[in-house]
Amino acid sequence: MPEEDSRVDHFILEYRKTNFDGLARVKDEQSWELIDYIKATEYTLSGLKFDTKYINVRVRACNKAVAGEYSDPVTLETKAFVFDLDNTSSHLNLKVEDSYVEWEPTGGKGQEKVKGKENKSRSGASPKRTSIGGKAAVKGSRDRFAGESYTVLGNNAIESGQHYWEVRAQKDCKSYSVGVAYKTLGKYDQLGKTNISWCIHVNNWLQNTLAAKHNNKTKTLDIPVPDRLGVYCNFDGGQLTFYNAISKVPLYTFRMKFTQPLLPAFMIWCGGLAVSTGLQVPSVFTALQKNENGLSRSTGNLKNIAQ
Repeated sequence: MPEEDSRVDHFILEYRKTNFDGLARVKDEQSWELIDYIKATEYTLSGLKFDTKYINVRVRACNKAVAGEYSDPVTLETKAFVFDLDNTSSHLNLKVEDSYVEWEPTGGKGQEKVKGKENKSRSGASPKRTSIGGKAAVKGSRDRFAGESYTVLGNNAIESGQHYWEVRAQKDCKSYSVGVAYKTLGKYDQLGKTNISWCIHVNNWLQNTLAAKHNNKTKTLDIPVPDRLGVYCNFDGGQLTFYNAISKVPLYTFRMKFTQPLLPAFMIWCGGLAVSTGLQVPSVFTALQKNENGLSRSTGNLKNIAQ
């Protein structure tokens, strides 16, 4: 305390979210959020969302007359997986805005000239790739999906750890797939029809059906289609599990030794998908995983854990 009366009456805690691991004061940063009149020397911030990669924290002490200087800011890493949809490589019939994708039947025709200019500007350009907290950011590193592969990928890749995100489809959505793929997925490849993509496919065209797909093999699931899908990826443990995001009931599990970084992958025909990222892995998932540690692992076959 700067005054002779150094007795601390309370503390002030300030925090702000950031995407930078470094100096706390960076241009265009979010403003500080303040918690005042903290009487103890410990405090728990609750209700936070993992929608950024780091958080800055600083504190200062106060007596009844004045406040002391702020402590040096501390930058803490958040562990949740944050990504947007990559509109630079999505199919031209898909309208992509951050974490939302919608199918447009005439989208490709209206953007052919744009596509030509884009391909011309990309020739000779090397892919840009950065790494953030064990997750590789992939930007402009591939051609657009084409043909009947109405696909869009996430812009951050998973290289390690456990991650979770959720997907909600519009009620009028006729057909969509949710899963992961290696970034080498071909521009005409459909999710689940190659050995480098894994997905859950929902078909609402004539009747509601749910199926797991990988390597051009399909396993029909006799399970109601949930209103919201949860995707849990344990890269190091070789596990990809789809959940009913509301009830947290597992729908299907793929077990595979992943040999390349994984990108979240989505395919849609008629309708739209909204993706929620930056979510903490629910504790019930890690508990289920511990119970399954004794299960034998498949190197290539589909494994259904929902009976």
